[in-house]
Amino acid sequence: MSDQYVEDRRKKAAELSELGIDPYGRRFPDVVANAELRSFAESAGIDAGQVDESSPRRAAGRIVLRRVMGSLAFLTLRDSTGDMQVGLQKKQVPADAWKLVKLLDLGDICGFDGYMGRTKTGEITLWATSITFLTKGLRPPPEKWHGLTDMDARYRQRYVDLFSNSDVMRTFKSRSLIIDAIRTLMRSRGFLEVETPMLQPIYGGAAARPFTTHHNTLDMDLFLRISPELYLKRLLVGGMERVFEINRNFRNEGISTQHNPEFTMMECYQSYGDLSDMMDIVEAMFSAGIEATGGGFVRKFREFEIDFTPPWPRRTYTDLLKEYAGVDLKDAAAVRAKAAEFGIVNPNADDAVIANKLLEETVEDKLIQPTFVTEYPAELCPLTRRKPDDPSLALRFEAYVAGMEIGNAYTELNDPAIQRETFSAQVAGEGEETMRVMDEDFLTALEYGMPPAGGLGVGIDRLVMLLTNSTSIRDVILFPLQRPQASE
Repeated sequence: MSDQYVEDRRKKAAELSELGIDPYGRRFPDVVANAELRSFAESAGIDAGQVDESSPRRAAGRIVLRRVMGSLAFLTLRDSTGDMQVGLQKKQVPADAWKLVKLLDLGDICGFDGYMGRTKTGEITLWATSITFLTKGLRPPPEKWHGLTDMDARYRQRYVDLFSNSDVMRTFKSRSLIIDAIRTLMRSRGFLEVETPMLQPIYGGAAARPFTTHHNTLDMDLFLRISPELYLKRLLVGGMERVFEINRNFRNEGISTQHNPEFTMMECYQSYGDLSDMMDIVEAMFSAGIEATGGGFVRKFREFEIDFTPPWPRRTYTDLLKEYAGVDLKDAAAVRAKAAEFGIVNPNADDAVIANKLLEETVEDKLIQPTFVTEYPAELCPLTRRKPDDPSLALRFEAYVAGMEIGNAYTELNDPAIQRETFSAQVAGEGEETMRVMDEDFLTALEYGMPPAGGLGVGIDRLVMLLTNSTSIRDVILFPLQRPQASE
C-alpha cells in the first residue's frame, strides 16, 4: 500500500479537526440495523420515488461505495446485517454536513439521520438529513476483496475480511447461532454448564502432545489442557449428574484444513447413560444447528451432498476394515501385511495402532454420509468400558461426516482397578503423546465411586465447517494461528 494513500487520509482527518469535528467520533445511540431498516421499508409499502416522513430513522456503518453527482450523493453503508443505500441531496442537509461529503473516503465509519424511501428506480434508500462523522479510516479497504486469492492475508487481517466480505460475516454469525443452539439443547436436557481448568498439572483425557508452561510463583510446570475429560468426570463423582463444557483445547500438533492448535469442543457426561445416549446427542446437536441456521437437512459440503437426517447409520470398526481393507481386525499378521502395502510399518507399535492407521488410510475418506463407527480396539481406548461379550473391543464410537471425524464418545470406564491398569500401560508407552505421570487424584476420585456414564466430545469448529460449507477450519476460526510473516 502506498504511504501516499495514508497521508492523504491523515490530511482529511486534520481538515475534519479544523472544522471542529472529532475524526474519531462520539457516542451515537439508537442506531437501527440496516436489515431492520430494509424490513421497515418493505413492510411500509413505500413506492418508487416516495419518502416516508412519518418517523425519522438512524443508521451507522462503514462506507463501502461512494458516488457524488453534483448536488446529489449516494453512499453504500455496511453494518453487520448488510448494506443500505444512503442518499444525500445538497438542499436537504445543512451546509456543514454537505462539506463532509468531499472528506468521506471508503472505509470511513459514519452515522446518518433521515427518512426511509425509494429512488425512482425503486431502490430502498435512507434519505439523510444529517451526517455524523464517527471514525476516519486511515487505510483504504481492498478494492477487489472478493477476488482476493491471498488467503494468508485474509486470516491475518480478519478485521478487514469481515467488513469486506459479507459471506465471511455470515459464516461467523452462523457459528454464534450454532453454539447458542447447542447450549440451549444441552440445558433443555438437564445438563449443567461448567468450567474446568485450562492450566493442568497433569494432562490427560486424550492422546495428544501438550503445550507446556511454567507458573513462576508456585515454581511448577503446567500444561494447557488437551481435554477437560478427567475434570468433568470428577464432577460426576461429586454428584453433578449431567455436565457439559464448551471449551478451548490446545494440542501441539500440525496445522491443516482440519486442525488448528487451539480449537473448540463441546464435551459432556451423563450419569446413568451410555454410548446410545451420546449418539442421540450428536444427532440432536446437528439438528439444532441446522434449525438455527436454516437450509434443511440435505446440504452441500465441498463437492458432496450430505444428508444429516437422523438416525445416522452405525457401522462397526471390524466390518469397515474388512470391507475397505479386506482384512479381519483379529488377524494381526494380515493387518500388518496390508498396512505395509500403504507404507505403514512399525514393528514396535501395538497391533491396534497399526490397525487404526490402516483404517485411517483405507476407510475414513469413504465415510461421506454421517456415520457412527463403533467397537474400536480396546487398546486404543484407555478410558472406555469394554464390550461385555468381547473385552478386546471398546464401547466407543467416532462420528464421521465427509471423511472427517467430528465426534468421539464412550461408555465410560468407572472401575478404578481397570483404570489403573490402562493408565499404567499408557505411562509406560513410547512417544510424545503418552502420559508421563499417573493421575493418582483421578484414580482416588474413581475409588469414591463414579456412576455408570456416557461421555462425548464434538469438535465445534468442524461442525460449523460442515453446516456453513467452509472448506477449511481456518474459515470458521476468527483468528487462526499463522506462521510469523517474513520480514521485508
